[in-house]
Amino acid sequence: MTIHNLYIFDRGGTCLHYSEWHRRRGTGIPREEEFKLMFGMLFSLRSFVAKMSPTDMRDGFVSFLTSKYRLHYYETPTGLRLVLNTDPGVTSAREALQHIYSHLFVELVVKNPLCPPRQPVQSDLFRSRLDAFIRGLPYFNPRPT
Repeated sequence: MTIHNLYIFDRGGTCLHYSEWHRRRGTGIPREEEFKLMFGMLFSLRSFVAKMSPTDMRDGFVSFLTSKYRLHYYETPTGLRLVLNTDPGVTSAREALQHIYSHLFVELVVKNPLCPPRQPVQSDLFRSRLDAFIRGLPYFNPRPT
């Protein structure tokens, strides 16, 4: 099992952070266009799930699975959206996304007076701690080729 990439979006759709680890194939489009497409897809999926649910869903949309990857989704009460793409075998990365938000993003970005709000993250400390955390997850290892 492995982790491919991570997106962090603000409530307006601006990509505040992007990292990739074991992504084997690019999209063939500019990065900014990829961010817009990803955010649009998340917006649509979230809306679709909310409308189609037969009951009032507390968590709403948390992931979806394809034959090649699983997309894990976590939205904070403030509208920050974290997206982690992994191999299909990773059943849940919710705790990891919650940890990234509460222990890394809040502590190293939100509480940092040198990081302007609603701007792409420029903190090297955040990037290095995020990378160390992701590499320490049990499902980080690259899949055999």
